[in-house]
Amino acid sequence: MNRPGRTGPPQDSRRDGDEAPGGFPFLLPGDTRGPDSFRTVFVAFGANLLIAVAKTAAALITRSASLTAEAAHSWADTGNEVFLVVANRRAARPADRQHPLGHGREAYVWSLFAAVGLFVAGGAFSITHGVGQLRNPVPADDFLLGYAVLGLSFLLEGMSFLQSVRQARADARVMQRDLIEHVLATSDPALRAVFAEDAAALTGLVLATAGLAAHQVTGSAVPDAVGSILVGVLLVVVAAVLINRNRRFLVGEEADPRVRAAVLRSMLAMPEVARVTYLRLEVVGPRMISVVGDVDLAGDDVESHVAVRLRALEAKIAASAAVAGAVFSLSAPDEPSLTPDSL
Repeated sequence: MNRPGRTGPPQDSRRDGDEAPGGFPFLLPGDTRGPDSFRTVFVAFGANLLIAVAKTAAALITRSASLTAEAAHSWADTGNEVFLVVANRRAARPADRQHPLGHGREAYVWSLFAAVGLFVAGGAFSITHGVGQLRNPVPADDFLLGYAVLGLSFLLEGMSFLQSVRQARADARVMQRDLIEHVLATSDPALRAVFAEDAAALTGLVLATAGLAAHQVTGSAVPDAVGSILVGVLLVVVAAVLINRNRRFLVGEEADPRVRAAVLRSMLAMPEVARVTYLRLEVVGPRMISVVGDVDLAGDDVESHVAVRLRALEAKIAASAAVAGAVFSLSAPDEPSLTPDSL
């Protein structure tokens, strides 16, 4: 956190591992920087909009319950991309006096809205529609059109999914995580949302195709209605995971242990730092952390000089593109120093 009257450094386009002007290099907390997340969201928005229109037309013509559920799914995803664009834009605003750590946490607020929208507009609607079809089955027709739309949707969703996989894989490699671990742990809610929604969309398309095919083969609308319910259950599960991850970042989450170890190593390598006895790194936005710690400065100095040296150390660390702000206090003489292996 920053002290009163000081705001955090402006965000820039340095990538993970780049050295900050203050000479404080370490891995960012989970993501690449720059336009990657915006590109991922816009690709997903374009794909989902086209898919939603096509599925809606096909659902009206075929009267398939599974296609109707998939249309609702795609409209929910399209609306969610708007929330994610807003999340990225508002989170990127610079720090000010009222928000000394910046506006990064707004990304989690708007991403939470998107996840709730997926839960209600996608999951709840699909389940309700499927249950209604079980009670009052409506036979479908024009199956060939349904298959064509589902195939086109799979192609477009696959393109969007590949874009999110490319970004996630590059970030995961930097953080030394596997792909799924990184998607769940990343501080970038837009990447996590697009990846999860596209993965759910591809799975949902398989379920919808199976339901439609079973409807055609058996002549019964029941498998089609069951397909709609299964799509809804899938979306509810995905939405619940996204809601929980955004909630955890909103209430405050410690940075990845590998990031903490990298920060500690960098601090201990500074000539002005003799010991670091306490260190807390909290994620305050996509790719942004605040640093709070207790340090023992090298040498003996008068109190007024120590205060100046502490402020200089805070400024040096806050110069990193990944740090929204830093606050340090003096360590007690008997407190042992932290080591990277102890974190």
